Amino acid sequence: MPLIYKSDLYFNPEDQYVNRLITIIAVLGLLLSSDLWHPMAVAEDKRPNILFIIVDDQSPFDLRVYSEDSTLQTPNINQLAADGMVFDAAHQMGAWTGAVCTSSRHMIMAGRPLWHVHNKPGRKGNPIISNVQHVPADLANFTIPAVFNRGGYATMRTCKKGNSFEAANALFKVRRDATKRGATDEDGSPWHAQQVLDYLDEREAVKEDDPFLIYFGFSHPHDTRDGRPELLAYYGAVNHADKNSLPAGNPRQPVLPGNYLPLHPFNNTHMNVRDEVAVSGVWKNRDEDTIRNELGREFACSENIDIQIGRVLKKLSAMGELENTYIFYTADHGMAIGRHGLQGKQNLYEHTFRVPLIVKGPGIKPGSRVLGNVYLLDTLATMCDLTGVAVPTTNQGISFKPVLEGKQDTVREVLYGCYCGGAKPGIRCVKKGDWKLLKYGSTNDRVQETQLFNLAENPHELIQEHHDPKVMALSGINPTLDQVNLANDSRYADKLAEMETLLLDEMRRQDDPYRLWNQPDDGLTQPKSLERAQKPGNKDRN
Repeated sequence: MPLIYKSDLYFNPEDQYVNRLITIIAVLGLLLSSDLWHPMAVAEDKRPNILFIIVDDQSPFDLRVYSEDSTLQTPNINQLAADGMVFDAAHQMGAWTGAVCTSSRHMIMAGRPLWHVHNKPGRKGNPIISNVQHVPADLANFTIPAVFNRGGYATMRTCKKGNSFEAANALFKVRRDATKRGATDEDGSPWHAQQVLDYLDEREAVKEDDPFLIYFGFSHPHDTRDGRPELLAYYGAVNHADKNSLPAGNPRQPVLPGNYLPLHPFNNTHMNVRDEVAVSGVWKNRDEDTIRNELGREFACSENIDIQIGRVLKKLSAMGELENTYIFYTADHGMAIGRHGLQGKQNLYEHTFRVPLIVKGPGIKPGSRVLGNVYLLDTLATMCDLTGVAVPTTNQGISFKPVLEGKQDTVREVLYGCYCGGAKPGIRCVKKGDWKLLKYGSTNDRVQETQLFNLAENPHELIQEHHDPKVMALSGINPTLDQVNLANDSRYADKLAEMETLLLDEMRRQDDPYRLWNQPDDGLTQPKSLERAQKPGNKDRN
């Protein structure tokens, strides 16, 4: 009886079971070679891309996604939210420098918390930066571009220059950075979009099939907020540059924020930082006309960003890549612009501690909304989890993939925040559930302030100054009696004590090297400021 050799196995062709097996193999072979079913090809096709969009200086409350009464027009961002998931409690942990962007972008790149990342070369705002147990010397080799390069991804970056993790930025295979805050296509946000579009054209031309990770950053709406003339006109704003006059009022300008104040009621430990005294068009002014005009400028810049995002999404759709791409939209930190009488990002109120975060992609339920309780530093772990790329051993963030899959609503219960770019120890906050504690301490000016808020009842952290009839007339808000700082209300003494304990626990857990006036020193030698003093109006902008 003849034997047939096939694939190192010997079959008897007269055996009925063997014949059936041969038939099955033949059918499977036809299927595997056809377009109907090709498991390997499907697996390769479905290896997702990443488009990480990050803007510079944007409060979530500017966007209609977070504030229904906002007049900011962002149809593309709104569509991302409709097609994906919105996070209502996304945060950036804070900063040990007035250039908040620097620490934020280091944390994003490295997937590590505030006290465990580098500063810019030559700067030591983080006093434990030289301790390799806290901050690995070779950390750049475990950042987003390094990890995804090793994972077989084509990596590309466009963003502003400076105030970020330069050693990591240099590892993107394609890098096209420039600071673009002008009103023209070449000098503004369209330039960043064009770099992405050119890169995608180049991929098409060479038929590159590796999945991509694109870090799509914008220089706006950070000041100077020089908007396009037609967009400025829509929001009733002008590019005001005369320090000796105020901009004209215009009914088309955005209304004042509900937590607007003409003056912050106490020294928050860094009231002379550039953002509070030297932003062109605002300077130290907090009057209605100045703030509304600056918001109009910010909205004009933000709408232009939305237009540019739309250009890139249209290109991805035309390439057939849109549905196989995870898209993240966020900002490096929030922003005040009149809220609580502040202008910048050197604070820990919700408008600045929180960031917008929208994620769209395969498997994410359209129109979903979650709390999240995430930090931007969780992004690296999440991207790895979504793509199957190995998470680096240095990562300390938590993947929020289970949240994106609808399996859970949050990734942590407690959120810690720190700002100490000015006087030390600076500002600290802790959030759990509906409650938030903020503390302000300066050994130089003897600042000792405490705020306690129930965010469920007082989401915009209104304080007693918001009850002033003159302020109410400007903001249009009529606060309830309990919409105040509750730290000195005896009814909440137990809650205050609970939150104080929680804050100390988080400071210890996060390796915070400072302690506040009413905390044990834990045997720590309080470090002096190692950051270059930031003088009013200097050029250290982020």
